Amino acid sequence: MVKYPSGSLAAFRKPVTKKEEHATVHRSYKHRKGVNFSDRGMTLEQQINESNKYYLMGEIAVVHKKPTPIQIVKVDYPKRSKAVIREAYFRQASTTDYNGVYKGYYLDFEAKETRNKTNFPLKNFHDHQIFHLDECLKQQGICFTIIRFASLERYFVTPASFVIHAYREKDKSSMTLKEIESHSYEIKSGFRPTLPYLEAVDKFIADRKSE
Repeated sequence: MVKYPSGSLAAFRKPVTKKEEHATVHRSYKHRKGVNFSDRGMTLEQQINESNKYYLMGEIAVVHKKPTPIQIVKVDYPKRSKAVIREAYFRQASTTDYNGVYKGYYLDFEAKETRNKTNFPLKNFHDHQIFHLDECLKQQGICFTIIRFASLERYFVTPASFVIHAYREKDKSSMTLKEIESHSYEIKSGFRPTLPYLEAVDKFIADRKSE
């Protein structure tokens, strides 16, 4: 078993035989009426993590949540087999939430959510995150933010270039919902994957190839 930074476990898998593949394709799933199998009360982070597991196991993409760097100061050992961290602090400001690779492209993105219904406050971003996204864009990475309007249950994959421009605009405190609708790809929560954000990434790639 391999434990990834997101805390998920993935096993090395044996090659799938044609018989097994046929059985998987033709297996039927029955859902009870009235049951919502989309977000199931998940936070945005949980939805993305579940989607990343699906993408990884399907050999579609390799994307993980970045671990937060901490410095451990004090550890107690109540038992030999257990350690309890009593004191720690962040060693440095983290960059963005997720990174990985898909179809040969480097991905780097942040996940944000708000309960506002008409705008997204730019104060939810930090200088070091904006700087990092800008530097990744300079290296031709595909960078974006997944924004969830929790009260509306709407999800947008917004290009980092637009977020950076809005953040650096003088006296601008938020991005309106209308602006986000105009500059983003909207996606819907589902079952497998929970949040199909790679659909938007495919469009980013197509736009880049057409330039």
